[in-house]
Amino acid sequence: MNSSQIDKDSYAEQQQLEAVLAQTIAIANSKVDAVEVAINKSTGINVSTHHGETENIEFNSGGALGITVYQNHKKGTASTNDLSPQSIEQAINMAIEIMKYTSPDPYSGLGDQDQMAFECPDLDLFYPSDLNVERALQQAALAEQAALTYNSHIKRSDGGYFSSGYDIRVYGNSYGMLQGYRTSSHSLSCCVIGEKDGQMERNYAYTSSRDINELKTAEYVGREAAKRTTEHLGSQQIATMQMPILFSPEVATGLIGHFASAITGSAIYKKSSFLLNQLGESIFPDWLTIQELPHLLKGVGSAPFDGDGIKTYQQNIITEGVLQTYLLGSYSARKLSTPERPLKSTGHASGIHNWRLLANNQTQSFDELLKTMNKGIVITSLMGQGVNQVTGDYSRGASGFWVENGQIQYPISEFTIAGNLRDMYRHIIAIGDDIETRTNIQTGSILIEQMSVAGK
Repeated sequence: MNSSQIDKDSYAEQQQLEAVLAQTIAIANSKVDAVEVAINKSTGINVSTHHGETENIEFNSGGALGITVYQNHKKGTASTNDLSPQSIEQAINMAIEIMKYTSPDPYSGLGDQDQMAFECPDLDLFYPSDLNVERALQQAALAEQAALTYNSHIKRSDGGYFSSGYDIRVYGNSYGMLQGYRTSSHSLSCCVIGEKDGQMERNYAYTSSRDINELKTAEYVGREAAKRTTEHLGSQQIATMQMPILFSPEVATGLIGHFASAITGSAIYKKSSFLLNQLGESIFPDWLTIQELPHLLKGVGSAPFDGDGIKTYQQNIITEGVLQTYLLGSYSARKLSTPERPLKSTGHASGIHNWRLLANNQTQSFDELLKTMNKGIVITSLMGQGVNQVTGDYSRGASGFWVENGQIQYPISEFTIAGNLRDMYRHIIAIGDDIETRTNIQTGSILIEQMSVAGK
């Protein structure tokens, strides 16, 4: 089946799902005050190879219809994989039965009607592929081959992986809001193991895109995986000290991810965040702005509406270092509202949407960041879960490179970096122009003035 036919078939399937949801809403509306329904139908393939031989082939196709009913501030939820009228009615009745046994919650209910996405812009997110299993396996094997022939230090492969698929997402509720959209995703990755002087290292590389034609080549992915592995061979240990730390883009995204987690509505109303009562306060340096772009064409995190059906919109999360908003869904907005400060959903019931870090006059190339740091550590990978979201205390095992005189000297491993996220954010010196574009958070390398390093 070619991509054009997949496009037509998936569009027809979206229309069918919208019709099913419309019928579900109509049935539930006759029984309860309000209802919201959603379905995410996924279709795709995942394959893996090991030293060129087929290891795994997986086809996936499915998605459950979720039904949530509301009555007198009570809520009940049920789901079904069977979209026949009889099964849907049974699921509705089950949700109503569950609702009877829940306690009233004054904050539950549909989102505000005036915020609903009654119109759904085309965000250019759907690029289906007619890729078959044979070609998918070929790509995974080619990546492995490129890695294994990179140099004599690459001893074996830990696998080549290719995935390709698409989602159909439809949401509707009692207000008459019923919208859907389609997304595609494709990725190729490779992981290899290298050895030098008895020391072994494992590393990987990957490429991903909405459009399969925009993936990097299998040869590039394989060579990059081998290059990363080889660069870390012969790693040394370092002493305990205080040093500047440069987070490479792939790990810098996680650093900002901790900030995103700390300002979610649920973390705030549960008082489980180190950023309580910080609206309007400086969190980052005054030259840094974090912008959210949910309607970015082809964006990894683009979406016309959130999990509550609330329309998404461009906004600044941080403006010149200052926190502008918490990340609120409809429930958390109501729970955190006060008569003095009423709040509305910010369109974050299902996460964030394409964050971009903007550094006014502070962006540097990676080599310039090394020169600015002069002496310190580049972090390329992190291990462990040593982040306390309540206190902001941060402690992670790490590996990377030792830097002196503004140049990388040798790889290092088996050390821990520690600090407090509040202090780390305030002491960001500069951000690189080597932007990571494959994730929901787009940032370059992040240079922090100083952290504690625990070595040998």
